[in-house]
Amino acid sequence: MHFVSYDEKVVSSIYYQDISNSFQVNFNTEGEANYLGLEPNRRAQIGLNLSYKFIDISYGYSPEFLAENKDNEGSKLFSLGTRFYYKKWMQSLSFINQTGFYITDGETEVAFPKLRTTKFGGTTSYIFNDAFSFKTIANQKEWQTKSAGSFIPNLSIYYTNFDLNDGNSENKSNIYLVSLSPSYFYNWVINNHFLISGGLSVGGGFNSVDGDFAPIYEGSVSLKIGYNSDSFFTFVNLNYIDFVQDSEAEIRLNDQIATFKFTAGYRFNPPKKVKEYYDKANKKIGL
Repeated sequence: MHFVSYDEKVVSSIYYQDISNSFQVNFNTEGEANYLGLEPNRRAQIGLNLSYKFIDISYGYSPEFLAENKDNEGSKLFSLGTRFYYKKWMQSLSFINQTGFYITDGETEVAFPKLRTTKFGGTTSYIFNDAFSFKTIANQKEWQTKSAGSFIPNLSIYYTNFDLNDGNSENKSNIYLVSLSPSYFYNWVINNHFLISGGLSVGGGFNSVDGDFAPIYEGSVSLKIGYNSDSFFTFVNLNYIDFVQDSEAEIRLNDQIATFKFTAGYRFNPPKKVKEYYDKANKKIGL
């Protein structure tokens, strides 16, 4: 057996997260490239995660008492995520809403406190290797006991809305992104309680900026260091995703999502009523 399952347990955790969704806009004007950087006011989050069986839900918010948030008055960050599993299939969904950006042009920096971006989308993945446990990385409902890796293709679809919130309907943009990225993940088991996990993906697709289509390239890297016992677990997770638009496009919008996350959690038996409701629902819908 390459991993142990905690599928009958409720997995609860709290986390600290520093997440940033930044952008780079490239305008080709009279043959010269001009770059604008859209950097959000950094907003650290604390949050909660709860999973049971096939349901996995997380919620994060940005309290003002955190040091990173004290000098960002008016800035907001809200994120919500969920993940579902069915046999070898995995579906993740995420929502990120940010308000408060700096726009940089070389050494010039201008604050746009009302600029808001809203991102919604998800990734559909297929895990080829039965011996590899992605749940060890994602929600701690399993724990890898023998080192293993897997090839995992991913189909990602995201929608992003930009809004200056200045009352001008022309200062809004809608971006749609579709990409296919083959990836490989590996869980290296150090001993019964510690492991290191890493993942790498490259791929491509297209995006549409207000109806203008262009090819786009995707790359991501992730690293996790974790400790586990049957009840308590903790880990540090680093993730970076970069969507780079083709250089031939007149207007390029490159999109980067960087995440640092520290999590501590506890597993426990579900309340009897919760288990009864789940078992009844499972019989009806066959999950």
